[in-house]
Amino acid sequence: MRRLRVLYLIDQVIDTGGAERFALGLATHLPADRFELWVCSTRGAEPAALEQLRDAGVRHVHLGRRGKLDVWRFRRLVALLRHQRFDILHAHMFGSNLWGCLIGRACRVPIVIAHEQTWSYEGEPLRRWLDGHVIGRLATRFVAVSTRDAERMVTIEGVPVHKIVMIPNAYVPRPGASDTDLRGQLGLGPEVPLLVVVAQLRPQKALEVLLDAMPRVHEAVPETHLAIAGDGECRAALEARSRALGLTDRVHFLGRRSDVDAILQAGDLAVMSSDFEGTPLVAYECIANRTPLVATAVGGLPDIIDDGRTGRLVAPRDPAALAAAIVELLNDPGRRAAIAAAAAEGEDEFTIATATSRFVALYEQLARTTPACT
Repeated sequence: MRRLRVLYLIDQVIDTGGAERFALGLATHLPADRFELWVCSTRGAEPAALEQLRDAGVRHVHLGRRGKLDVWRFRRLVALLRHQRFDILHAHMFGSNLWGCLIGRACRVPIVIAHEQTWSYEGEPLRRWLDGHVIGRLATRFVAVSTRDAERMVTIEGVPVHKIVMIPNAYVPRPGASDTDLRGQLGLGPEVPLLVVVAQLRPQKALEVLLDAMPRVHEAVPETHLAIAGDGECRAALEARSRALGLTDRVHFLGRRSDVDAILQAGDLAVMSSDFEGTPLVAYECIANRTPLVATAVGGLPDIIDDGRTGRLVAPRDPAALAAAIVELLNDPGRRAAIAAAAAEGEDEFTIATATSRFVALYEQLARTTPACT
């Protein structure tokens, strides 16, 4: 079979944000002897991410959109699709899914794949309708990243069930330093209990719930510190909440960091307090770095974590339950080690190589059954 010509459409080519990192990882791991891959970014691209694409031999096109109404820039995508005659257009995330389906079908791309990385599935009736009645009808396949998302796409959005394929995200190793001495930077000895968070500081992550849990944690384990790596729109509000709760000396806002592996390795526990998730890449990073994870039982996290055996899951928006799970593991080093070891047993299922093989199978199966691709 000849090499299939594939175009990835995504808002930004960056090495931050789980969805973007996964798309970049997938793009750089597709076998070059079976696929000719291009990536089209609509709004932005970071030099480090573009370097990864160049090293993998992936061609990149940038549209230069600056806002939602800046639709005329899609004319370059139209010209690209008509001239290059791709077999597959694989769009990532809602905006690209919508435009990719509309433009891809208008330009007669044989296979159009939409890839949803999760959302709350609450409110936003227009988005629900567009997912179910536009993207869900026009896409050849609609990828969900968790069983929970796949269910909601059918029951809430009305996406045809035969269009949906569930393929979880994967562990994508990060470039950057891995030998940082975080405890040394914070002035903490090895005996000090340390919780770590790696997240974009946005409302979805509900980090205010974790901050509200910290006074309960300190009642049981007074010396506990919390390090939060990441930046975003909620940082100022979270710092203010930390001050109001009297946590300033024991909660450390690290900002955006590239040494995530070292941060996770420094922690006794990692914590996620999200309101919703797809299959978050940081959960896989915890497994890879042997850092036990306490998380909310949302989205794809129950697909990754077997509660009590490979991590701990609690209900969202429950600071008391979150604190109890944290304290339980902080007080039991042996159980933390057992959880980390049990989680690592399933590590091969979450590699980028495994995820790539699943998409290779999907692409080639669809190409075999689509006349224009044969």
